[in-house]
Amino acid sequence: MDPTTKRSSSPQSRTMVHRARIDILGIKVSDVTGEEALARIEQFVTDGRPHLVTTVNPEFIVAAQTDAAFAQILNQADLNLADGQGLLWAARLLGVSLTERVTGVDTLVRLAELSARQGYAIYLLGAAEGVAEAAAQVLKSRFPGLRVVGTYAGSPAPDEDDGIVERIRRADPQLLFVAYGAPRQEQWIVRNMPLLQVPVAMGVGGAFDFISGKTPRAPAWVQRLGLEWLHRLAHQPWRWRRMTALPRFCWLLLRESAR
Repeated sequence: MDPTTKRSSSPQSRTMVHRARIDILGIKVSDVTGEEALARIEQFVTDGRPHLVTTVNPEFIVAAQTDAAFAQILNQADLNLADGQGLLWAARLLGVSLTERVTGVDTLVRLAELSARQGYAIYLLGAAEGVAEAAAQVLKSRFPGLRVVGTYAGSPAPDEDDGIVERIRRADPQLLFVAYGAPRQEQWIVRNMPLLQVPVAMGVGGAFDFISGKTPRAPAWVQRLGLEWLHRLAHQPWRWRRMTALPRFCWLLLRESAR
């Protein structure tokens, strides 16, 4: 187990608590607050070696039950944020502690603010054509001085890897956000991480869509109730097949808790 408390060596000198990761259906989830996640990621940037950050939600965990390679990627990641109210419910049901929900989109925005203050360069990869550019404009407007050194839609197809890696290496960011959706974004990062020379790569799913305004985000009260999935389904009905993971997640949890 990690030490209970350790003083962060980041430029911000935050106090960061190191807790053991918790296990939800075989997937390790980092028990961190949003502030602690920022401090951990800032340490990754300072360290300079490549680090993977993931944003785990119930869909990830259900997919990992039948995708051993994806499960391995998640369990070997450097930081697995609890991006899903369902994970907090799951932790309570399983009798373990998970401090709070830490969403990918909120973390991206806070990292953009931190980057503007600290001089870090960021790169936005993925989403539909033009969405990363629009998200970059929103972030630069909110955080003057933010260095967005590249945006590109690209594709997670392996035959495009070389060209995308070369783009990113020329741009030389400290933070790379990849929006190809799980598990493709995590697979892309792990496959290319040795060549990227980026200290932090983070899969962010639909975050660019939310930040750019292409997809409206659920009101805060809906998020607090854990009904963000229903709001998203109302605006993106084509996602209904993916939503079938939620009842399966509940069933798997109930079966696990009954053992």
